[in-house]
Amino acid sequence: MPTPLEITRKGAVVTLTLARPQVHNAFDDVLIAQLTAALLEADADPDVRAVVLTGTGSTYSAGADLDWMRRMAAAGAEENRADALRLAALMRTLNFLSKPTLARVNGAAYGGGVGLIACCDVAIGIDGAKFALSEVKLGLVPAVISPYVVAAVGARHARRLFVSGEVFDASEAMRVGLLHQCVPAGELDAAVDRALHALGKGGPRAQHEAKRLALRLAGMTPDSADALDREHAALIAALRVSSEGQEGLGAFLDKRAPRWVTFAE
Repeated sequence: MPTPLEITRKGAVVTLTLARPQVHNAFDDVLIAQLTAALLEADADPDVRAVVLTGTGSTYSAGADLDWMRRMAAAGAEENRADALRLAALMRTLNFLSKPTLARVNGAAYGGGVGLIACCDVAIGIDGAKFALSEVKLGLVPAVISPYVVAAVGARHARRLFVSGEVFDASEAMRVGLLHQCVPAGELDAAVDRALHALGKGGPRAQHEAKRLALRLAGMTPDSADALDREHAALIAALRVSSEGQEGLGAFLDKRAPRWVTFAE
């Protein structure tokens, strides 16, 4: 049975590849657990200098897996809270990793996939990629990933993207700060290699402290993130079991419009 996460190493660089192309690299509880464990292992290895996160096929990550969403829609508030905390732990681990992290954005990213990009220190994507934070269309909010997305794009852009759920392209992603660089698909690997070459020139301890410095000045610490995670896990759990959340998830799974849609398509 194929693994949902491929781990490769070239010199001092570990590449973690979301390997579920049949579901557009959407994540479920298994992939979340494997990715969290792989990040912690790379973080503890003194010979690892950088971590690259990417996807297989034409998609970076479509966010939540449909079967996983179906299970969560039928679950109670406490199970949904525990599930959200596991995703929160993944995002927190990636965001505060002591090694430089680079998102190699090979295609579209939605929901939690956008969160993974926002948690990386460097984000390079292809010019044909599309992005969305479409949770409101399901009667939900991007609660768990919100601190990292807001830190990446700022509150003003986040407000628009959170409430509209609109799809935006790679040039807009770069304009608002989600991507640092946008290149043609055929130039992605070369751009990633250049970024890794630059990262390789820095002292590992200095890079760790520099990353902590930037995060601390932005008001982000592991302790503050942990407190927010608990608050946001409770929020998403409450919304998933609410009447609006149930209608939104049900409509999405049934491939119909939710009852609240009032504007002309």
